[in-house]
Amino acid sequence: MSDKIFKATVRVLYGDTDAAGVVYNANYLRYFEIGRTELMREWVCTYSEIEKMGFVLPVTECWARYKAPAFYDDRLTIETSIAELSRLKCKFSYRICKPIEGSERSKLLVKGYSVHAAITPEGKLTRLPEKLLKKMAQFAITAEKIDNRLK
Repeated sequence: MSDKIFKATVRVLYGDTDAAGVVYNANYLRYFEIGRTELMREWVCTYSEIEKMGFVLPVTECWARYKAPAFYDDRLTIETSIAELSRLKCKFSYRICKPIEGSERSKLLVKGYSVHAAITPEGKLTRLPEKLLKKMAQFAITAEKIDNRLK
């Protein structure tokens, strides 16, 4: 299963922290986007290529569970996977972890997901192209959650 989890690394910028010195909660959504963008770039295609296909994938739903804080200059690992896929939308799952110093293990800081609908530039719901669906389905974390019509 780990071969279907994309890992990206980010370092917390000073500007990502709040007055308490921890990463401001909304910045984790940016980290989710980094993970999603890099997964798509490496495994499927870039967002600019998606736009050239005549649609966009805006976030329609988002959820995050905060378990522990991150601080300035922490190195974080963003684990991203394609959790669900249908002809009209896709769901990405995320785990943001911090390596535990002197260990092979890491500490879970945030987990969450985002759902994206395929829409035209005019805002009308549209189907994802078959070629894109098949490529994304190769990297979906669980086959049971993939729309059976894609197989």
